[in-house]
Amino acid sequence: MFGVVLFDFAADFIDGPIKAYLFDVCSHSDKERGLHYHALFTGLGGACGYLVGAMDWGHSVLGRLLGSEYQVIYFFSALTWGFFLTVHLFSIPEKPLCKDLSVSDSSSPSALHLLGSHTNGYGALSKEPSSPTIPTSVSDVRPRSYSALGERPRSFSALGEANAVTSSAKQPNKEQKKMTFRSLMKAIINMPNHYRCLCVSHLLGWAAFLCNMLFFTDFMGQFVYKGNPYADHNSTAYATYERGVEVGCWGLCINAVSSALYSYVQRFLLPYIGLKGLYFMGYFVFGMGTSLIGLFPNVIATLILCSVFGVMSSTLYTIPFNLIAEYQHEEEEQIKLQGSKKSPRGAGMDCAALTCMVQLAQIIVGAGLGGLVNAAGSVIVVVLSASAMSLIGCIFIALFIRYVE
Repeated sequence: MFGVVLFDFAADFIDGPIKAYLFDVCSHSDKERGLHYHALFTGLGGACGYLVGAMDWGHSVLGRLLGSEYQVIYFFSALTWGFFLTVHLFSIPEKPLCKDLSVSDSSSPSALHLLGSHTNGYGALSKEPSSPTIPTSVSDVRPRSYSALGERPRSFSALGEANAVTSSAKQPNKEQKKMTFRSLMKAIINMPNHYRCLCVSHLLGWAAFLCNMLFFTDFMGQFVYKGNPYADHNSTAYATYERGVEVGCWGLCINAVSSALYSYVQRFLLPYIGLKGLYFMGYFVFGMGTSLIGLFPNVIATLILCSVFGVMSSTLYTIPFNLIAEYQHEEEEQIKLQGSKKSPRGAGMDCAALTCMVQLAQIIVGAGLGGLVNAAGSVIVVVLSASAMSLIGCIFIALFIRYVE
């Protein structure tokens, strides 16, 4: 049990830092592309995971060797985790760029140099040089850890806005901002209203999505296949339920594949309906699809409609964070036009706030949906609750989410 909890915690925990890091190192034009790639690989990884869960490993060689099909599933999970962790640890090391102040034209591309072993690490604050050969421009390295507080970056104009290399180091006589619990709470309390509305819509979306995903295989086994999970394990009713669970895993695999495909299709739809239109459409399609699954619990129809789960998944992984990028870009442009020295909000704080909505939705769904199922006496309440929450989210998006031109 401890291993399962730790595995799930790690999977949930890593998503927020990934997006915050992406926002920190990418230019505005690259953030959208990065989020689409993130959703694409999330869908492909989910498809592989659900595919492993859908196979009957109990009668295979691996199943007999390891003891049960569940041990085979966790074996593949651990193997995948170990492989990609190794790839990550031995990937190409990043080297930050700095200005060479000795060059007369500091705005030229030749004035940018990779920092070598003289630095204290990527994004770290530089120490005092120990010898005259160490460049004094090391202090221009951007300290990444302060981005959540909204330090205003300085960009090298020669590279253009799209590929600007940012640097938020303070002047030598000024003290760096430090992240404290008080500053963290202050940034959350002072969150602009449109960010709060985005968090609420994200919470509604994840609550709807998790209502369906956490209980979907059980819904397939009990409601679609008419099996009984409480029957004797050697009975026909239990075997029917197990078959429904396996088919439900195939449905979730379809969901993951459609999520990967839709994350690519989004790029073509964006110029026509915009971010808010994509956001509304994702919630609406999911709400209608889950309601049809509840009204017509047919095996083939349910598997086909599993593709709408992928539309919702891709929407949740990309659109809210794209909106954050647009909001912050708008704030930066306004600050430039006003000539103000005020620092814009940092991306790390807003990404963390959105990611917290996922965990909050898990708590709400985990604590409340089981009671609803027991009260209704049927698992059909799972898809109906998902549909209702999604359609409420549609209304909220239409009324309260601010669109950026």
